[in-house]
Amino acid sequence: MKKLLITATSAVALLGTAVHAQDLPKTHLKVVGGLSNLTAYNDYEKPFWTKTVPELSKGQVTADIKGFNEMGLKGPELLRLMSQGVIEFGTATLSYFASDNPINEAIDLAGLAPDAKTARAVTDAFEPVYAKVYGDGANVKLLGISTYPGQVLFCNADIKSLADLKGKKIRTSSRTTAEFVQALGGSSVTMAFGEVVPALQNKVVDCAITGSLSGYSAKWYEVATHLYALPINWNQQIHAVNQKAWDKLDPKVQQFLQENVDKMVDDIWAAAARQTQEGYDCNTGSDACPYPVKGKMVLVEPTEEDRVLLKKVLNDAVLPKWAARCSAQCVEDFNATIGKELGVVAKK
Repeated sequence: MKKLLITATSAVALLGTAVHAQDLPKTHLKVVGGLSNLTAYNDYEKPFWTKTVPELSKGQVTADIKGFNEMGLKGPELLRLMSQGVIEFGTATLSYFASDNPINEAIDLAGLAPDAKTARAVTDAFEPVYAKVYGDGANVKLLGISTYPGQVLFCNADIKSLADLKGKKIRTSSRTTAEFVQALGGSSVTMAFGEVVPALQNKVVDCAITGSLSGYSAKWYEVATHLYALPINWNQQIHAVNQKAWDKLDPKVQQFLQENVDKMVDDIWAAAARQTQEGYDCNTGSDACPYPVKGKMVLVEPTEEDRVLLKKVLNDAVLPKWAARCSAQCVEDFNATIGKELGVVAKK
């Protein structure tokens, strides 16, 4: 009898979902996704829009998606194009917009979140601020914020601690990571992701920062010897939509999309923590690596002294420099949210 009751309850739940799906009007969406060669796009974002959304809506809501790089875009223009309505739904890394407004660096300052749990807490704390900033100033509705795996140091040099970065040339991918490297006595070098392998090989740079699994996918383990297992930042990305395009959607479609984007974001965050570890395992040839090709890098585990130094650099160099270029309101919002979450204070 108990089994029958469970089955009947499940049937009612499924029926409720089906009725809800049938209530949705026929809707077709156009989405510009993140970088098409990375796992966040291929394993989560693309399947979400092309399979999950149509399946859950019983074919009522469908979508086309292409990575922004497949459309000849570089990334920094995505927020502007969403604001203008040229792009309806879009995904983009927050650091792309840092030069337009330093508030876009707030949740991903170098040294702020040395683990995925902290990165998520920081992101959730500040998300309402971004929602207001984009809504008021750019006519863009924020649907969620996900992340890439932890951004770590790959070095073609014997690195045993953060202090060893002194005097090293290091490829960075954002202003805040550049300031972090400089505070440790290193030199920041800007170069495209695709140029890093020959640069490490030829000692043009000694180290480079990228996602632990991204570096593995790009075979950095062939040209780098040491992997430093302490995330410096995360490279969070926004999932958003032009406000006018959103307003034109049926309220039931809006609710359906928001609920399911929330689930996708949760899935990507869970994957980021897992993939950060997979990157460590696979670049260093651990048996735990789930992929057939394994690197032979040396895994450098951070010491307690390194964690203290990370926080010191954040407080003494990274935070003050960021606060100096962000507005008074921006700094106030940071202190009221992230600052309270982590017990740090930014000062103008």
